[in-house]
Amino acid sequence: MFEAAELGQKISREVYDAELPKLRAKLLNAHLELRAQKFPVIVIVSGADGGGKGETVHRLNEWLDPRGVQTHAFWEASDEERERPSFWRFWRAMPGRGRIGIFFGSWYTGPIIQRVYGDIKRSRLDTELDRIVAFEKMLTDEGALIVKLWLHLSKKAQKRALGKLERMGRLGPEDWKHFKMYDRFTRISERALRHTHTGFAPWQVIEAADRRYRELTIGRILLAAIEQRGKTEAGESAAKAGVLPPATSVAVPAARKAAAKKASSILAHVDLTQRLTDAQYGRALEDLQAKLSRLAWAAREKRRSMVMVFEGWDAAGKGSAIRRVTQAVDPRLYRVVGIAAPTEEERAQHYLWRFWRHLPRAGYTTIFDRSWYGRVLVERVEGFASVPAWSRAYHEINEFEEQLSEHGIVVNKFWLQISPEEQLRRFEERQRIDYKQYKITEEDWRNREKWDAYQIAVDDMVARCSTEFARWTLVAANDKKFARVQILKTIVERLAAAL
Repeated sequence: MFEAAELGQKISREVYDAELPKLRAKLLNAHLELRAQKFPVIVIVSGADGGGKGETVHRLNEWLDPRGVQTHAFWEASDEERERPSFWRFWRAMPGRGRIGIFFGSWYTGPIIQRVYGDIKRSRLDTELDRIVAFEKMLTDEGALIVKLWLHLSKKAQKRALGKLERMGRLGPEDWKHFKMYDRFTRISERALRHTHTGFAPWQVIEAADRRYRELTIGRILLAAIEQRGKTEAGESAAKAGVLPPATSVAVPAARKAAAKKASSILAHVDLTQRLTDAQYGRALEDLQAKLSRLAWAAREKRRSMVMVFEGWDAAGKGSAIRRVTQAVDPRLYRVVGIAAPTEEERAQHYLWRFWRHLPRAGYTTIFDRSWYGRVLVERVEGFASVPAWSRAYHEINEFEEQLSEHGIVVNKFWLQISPEEQLRRFEERQRIDYKQYKITEEDWRNREKWDAYQIAVDDMVARCSTEFARWTLVAANDKKFARVQILKTIVERLAAAL
């Protein structure tokens, strides 16, 4: 791709001074209009050392409205970042809809540097690049505009640029070291660019030796990308307003409703008759909580994190099960995150953003009461997500959980299964007992009417997202005592195996 960069490109001061004011005005106007169009813009600034990456970042911040842009420089990972999967630091920095995020360094930096220094093999580089392509596809599928800028220098031009920076006292600590590896850097970088140059997130390779040419070219590329995307958004909005009906809940054919009740359903295989006596429950609870307490401290010592996901039918006992888990663990070692309808801030981001930000540090545990599976459950059934959106979510979720597992995080996922009859009994009990009335809402009754649709969605979720690195545990929860013991036993066994 580097041969496509037009080497030796220059722009005179006169042309630059004449073009720049018009370009800045158009770019600022496009940025202001972006707020109403509600799609995020991610600008990746990468390329050769000495190619003006820092100057480019400064210039973009000068040209754009500072209230709607944020710059993130990714260099050495902090202790906090190293304790989580590598993409965590990027998810935290994602711009919301209507905003621009400028990334100085990005998810490309680590794999390229590691390959140049021989820390990873070519096959591992390609695996990382495949993950990057999937990541960018996920972002663009949810509406993000990604503008990827690679500032290229010939070897001779880079030597001149680094010499100038050295005289100015602005040379980076490893710039000359990297220059000595120019050919290897160029070869590996070009492999990375070719691998990740896609229709939804193409690379723009810019000859960067001349500052004026570089700056005008980058400004024009960003302006054209935002304007073109704005036109596309406007056209799609008009089409939806004129043709498409509003989102509605998923209609389930009668034949499929009947099929969901048959033994072919995954949930139908859960034996809901399993029960424990009070004595059995008391002994098992005391034993398992003691083991979990010791394991939680051992996990902290060995810096192994854990993520727990609790999903299940309304009134299935998720809250009481979580309490039995947390009673066994020192409060300093865990955090419970209750997931409700997304806030305004969360709706401005990709749906996985609010879960990435809550991942635990090394040695700690995060417990999710409801989770990212809302995309393929409530959002699917209630029509809050389009069919393409929830259909692709299975792959996105598996990729997310695989990254957690690769980082060494122990992932436990529990679906608490109860019968419709038991749910009705618990609903009526909640209505009858004063101190339980807050637990029952009109929404619970509405969800109950869609039992068959939810059961189909849960079956699909378990079938498509129970993997070797994050498998589902289906919990027989008609008897709460049995459910709590099953959950604790599963956590203890998996954490012990991981340690």
